[in-house]
Amino acid sequence: MNISANNGVWSGSWVAERLGVELAGDDGLRALLGLALRRNPKRAHLLVSNVLGKHVPQSPSVVYGHGFGLGRRVRELLGEREAARSVVLGYAETATGLGHSVADGIGLAPYLHSTRRPVPGVAPAGGFEESHSHATSHLLLPEDPALLAGDGPLVLVDDEFSTGNTVLNTIRDLHARYPRKRYVVVALVDMRSAADAGRLASFAEEIDARVDLVAAASGTVRLPEGVLEKGQELVARYEEGAATGGRPSAAPPGPFAQFPAPLAGAAPEAHSRPDPPGARGTAHLTRVDLHWPPGLPDGGRHGFTPAHRIRLESTLPLMAARLAEALPPDARRVLTLGFEELMYTPLRVARELEALVTAEVRYSTTTRSPVLAVDDPGYAIRSRLAFPAHDHPADGPGERYAYNVAGAGFDAVVLFVDSTGDTPELHAPDGLLAHLGAHAPHVLLAVVPSYVPALSEESPAMLPEPLRGPAFSSYAPDDVGWLLQDLSDVTLEAPTEEREEAIQSGGAHYAESLPVEYQPSEQYQALFHAALGTSAARIAQAVGVVTETVLAERSPRPVLVSLARAGTPVGVLMRRWAQFRYGLDLPHYAVSIVRGRGIDANALRWLAAHHDPRDVVFVDGWTGKGAITRELADAVEEFEEQAGVTGFDPEIAVLADPGSCVRTYGTREDFLIPSACLNSTVSGLISRTVLRADLVGPHDFHGAKFYRELAGADVSVAFLDAVAARFGEVVDAVDAAVKELAVADRTPTWEGWAAVERISEEYDIHDVNLVKPGVGETTRVLLRRVPWKILARAGAGADLDHVRLLAEQRGVPVQEVGELPYTCVGLIHPKYTRGATGADGRTVNV
Repeated sequence: MNISANNGVWSGSWVAERLGVELAGDDGLRALLGLALRRNPKRAHLLVSNVLGKHVPQSPSVVYGHGFGLGRRVRELLGEREAARSVVLGYAETATGLGHSVADGIGLAPYLHSTRRPVPGVAPAGGFEESHSHATSHLLLPEDPALLAGDGPLVLVDDEFSTGNTVLNTIRDLHARYPRKRYVVVALVDMRSAADAGRLASFAEEIDARVDLVAAASGTVRLPEGVLEKGQELVARYEEGAATGGRPSAAPPGPFAQFPAPLAGAAPEAHSRPDPPGARGTAHLTRVDLHWPPGLPDGGRHGFTPAHRIRLESTLPLMAARLAEALPPDARRVLTLGFEELMYTPLRVARELEALVTAEVRYSTTTRSPVLAVDDPGYAIRSRLAFPAHDHPADGPGERYAYNVAGAGFDAVVLFVDSTGDTPELHAPDGLLAHLGAHAPHVLLAVVPSYVPALSEESPAMLPEPLRGPAFSSYAPDDVGWLLQDLSDVTLEAPTEEREEAIQSGGAHYAESLPVEYQPSEQYQALFHAALGTSAARIAQAVGVVTETVLAERSPRPVLVSLARAGTPVGVLMRRWAQFRYGLDLPHYAVSIVRGRGIDANALRWLAAHHDPRDVVFVDGWTGKGAITRELADAVEEFEEQAGVTGFDPEIAVLADPGSCVRTYGTREDFLIPSACLNSTVSGLISRTVLRADLVGPHDFHGAKFYRELAGADVSVAFLDAVAARFGEVVDAVDAAVKELAVADRTPTWEGWAAVERISEEYDIHDVNLVKPGVGETTRVLLRRVPWKILARAGAGADLDHVRLLAEQRGVPVQEVGELPYTCVGLIHPKYTRGATGADGRTVNV
């Protein structure tokens, strides 16, 4: 028997001739589908896909290409913005790999597939019934329930769309829990009748949501009256013949070289192991260690994020190379065989393997579905291997199947199972390995660790969606999403002097409280507006330069992530430049970073779940001595080690880099950025961020307050509008500056840090954290801390008018200095207590 080809015969003709079943539709429909007979009391026929990789061994590139292509069509349908908000849900077991491939095609969407395997400790987030299936109950077990809680589009993927019942059951269940306005149904083939198509449209109207359908081909199955009974009779007759030796479904297991099964509960061996010398039979069995990345999910049972995909992509070539080394060098035809719901991982490894070896590589998986096998070129299921379940299923033991493997002429079979399925039953004399060993001279076993979420009472239930205006901040909703929690109702403010004493004594961290918000006088407000009028064009040029540099060097579609709160106005302006110049609608978020405590790891976790970390560009207003630059680099490295997520680039993009700390900047001049003149009233009415153990748990976003009561003094949007209004007049200057920067040596010199160390020693401070260089940082000292003195570069003009005014109001001396790399430097009162006395203001009563 040779079932590697059907010799030009359509693989549905056998069923069509005997039962009168007709397949009508698109020209390519018969190339995609064959027909077989089910052992199922609910439906006689089975549509057998030639490109799904379930029942029919197929080139892995063909299988993956069909799913990926459908994903690209979904991305075009939704548009970039909605695609980035979407979630993909695939159906177990048949479409788990297809759904995952669709998610890859969308490129921005996390993926989850339903499962029939309950996992202790993981609470279902939903479930539904598949009425025509042999095994109906589907569970949804996301590690992070927030995966389904958003309001972005839900993309549902199945291999075929026949009656629509399964999809309707799914949407009905999920819509009751997580209502949304848009669904997209994806299938390889749309085989609905006209009546069923109308049902879907009516249902969409009923739930007040849009439902789109994307399919590779469409058609209908025409069934004659009595087809179910005739099909059951035909199945019974052929199975009786097989039982009496008339038409065997597959050859029985023959002699094979069996290797020992692991002990119950034991981990799979971590090395390749050939058969021991003298093993009986001729089949060679080898266990291959793929070196699977620790903590990486084996599939989408509990969710698979874009960050997970990046980790997998980086290790696929090495895993495929290990398999290629283990294959016999003379193998001409190789099957990679997945295991029920474990479809995606073997598919991706098989696709890499296909590019490495000269052998013909095919891919399919085992299944629960009982299907009649008939050795006829006009029938889709030519052979069947039946073997006991080997993963201790919750619904009890039963038969499992591998189709079109026996008689297909494979020189080697690579079996993939997860560690849950690597049991004594797999290795038993009547187990799957024995059956494979009877039909291929070489069998390789690759065991992927079963991913089980590390859930506990302390684990996060979910991460919320970003806060947005007008509910949180005075910015428009699209301007920025705040990855923060709202602490507006908590009293966090303390007098500046009290905070300074607590901070310097080590009794409190600066992020555990907030300064009382400075209320600018009319004179100071007038200074702000005057400064904005004279510097708006200068700022617009810097915004254009840094944005163009990011687009050219970091990512063509960056995800802007501002460091709250000074970076937030800059991030909004960069987003506006991208819209103004290129019509790009860039996502923009604000996250918290705290000196000495690092960046908000939960915010990074949220970003990694929703975007490719390689596209994330951190944004800040300016650099001083570079402390936050170093803090971010250390924090990202620590996060990636602990979370197993890679791809974040910690280099900050800033408007101004007077400290020479970064490579991506708009200018290195130290000039007045008016947003530094004020606090919340130029930053969307949001406070500085807060990190305090009694308010922010280990799985919470850092906190901040929304000062709604200051709306009358808010100039946040006015500042943005004034700068954006100058974009048109600075385009030529921006383009010229970008060209100069492209060929310039922008290597950070950390000149600012050296200057700060020198000033710290010269003024006998001995703590660089009390030296705040630059106009922006000096302004913060005067607004938030207890200043000691201000150093101003000799000849500095209007850029320091607001600094001089604030210093006068607080009784702080301004000292002109000849040699200073910054326009000014603010010195915080060293060793401050409220009992400090003495002519120099530094003597401390103890």
